Amino acid sequence: MISIATWNINSVRLRADQVERFLTQEAPDVLCLQEIKTAESLFPHDVFERLGYTHRAVHGQKGYHGVATVSRIPFREIGRHDWQDNGEARHVGVELIGPGQGLILENVYIPAGGDIPDRTVNAKFGQKLDFLERMTRWADKLDKPTLIVGDFNIAPLESDVYDHKALLKVVSHTPLEVETLQRFADAHGWVDLGRKHIPAPERNYSWWSYRSYWRQKDQGRRLDHMWASPDVAAQSLSHRFVEETRRWDQPSDHVPLVTELSL
Repeated sequence: MISIATWNINSVRLRADQVERFLTQEAPDVLCLQEIKTAESLFPHDVFERLGYTHRAVHGQKGYHGVATVSRIPFREIGRHDWQDNGEARHVGVELIGPGQGLILENVYIPAGGDIPDRTVNAKFGQKLDFLERMTRWADKLDKPTLIVGDFNIAPLESDVYDHKALLKVVSHTPLEVETLQRFADAHGWVDLGRKHIPAPERNYSWWSYRSYWRQKDQGRRLDHMWASPDVAAQSLSHRFVEETRRWDQPSDHVPLVTELSL
């Protein structure tokens, strides 16, 4: 059995102590981080080395975006796709070569898309849709057992947000984004592990805005996901979100997800 976690950390250098706390407490075999906001040269390698995460693939840039996959299991890096088509660091792919050998693990940070859900007045929204279209064309050709995880910046189901009607015109839950993400799902037959193990409409949020007191109103959205090829999904044993990290001092606005697989 292996366990894989994903977490938009919102600056790995700022929250290195929280990552250490999480890894010590939950001990996943692999952790995929998004929004690391640092170049590889400034990544806190020593923290992970000390905890036994000696295999690392870091695709970073100064101050923005960036992804990193750290692991106790050996892997080889297999790709860094530029689905944004502008050089931003938003993806890294690895293949496990220890336990779970042959599993492809894709770590992605999909653009947020700005504030206005109209590409004619908001270029960022168009970039988000185009990113998803490029991912869809890629997924259409996949033929290996794959797990894609990360911050998708879309809450697809009505029960993935605290107020479906209120958020229909809010970027992350618009019908257009949901339809575009569904095309990506259909391209490979991805299984949404979050909803395989925590079926809708059960509460399953992964993000709360810093602007609203997160627990009192519970205005959450499920923006982070772990999706598997059908053959991989058949081997998933459990999936959970580690909500307590959102109560830590100066936390990320996202919480980690953890999936266990019988590989």
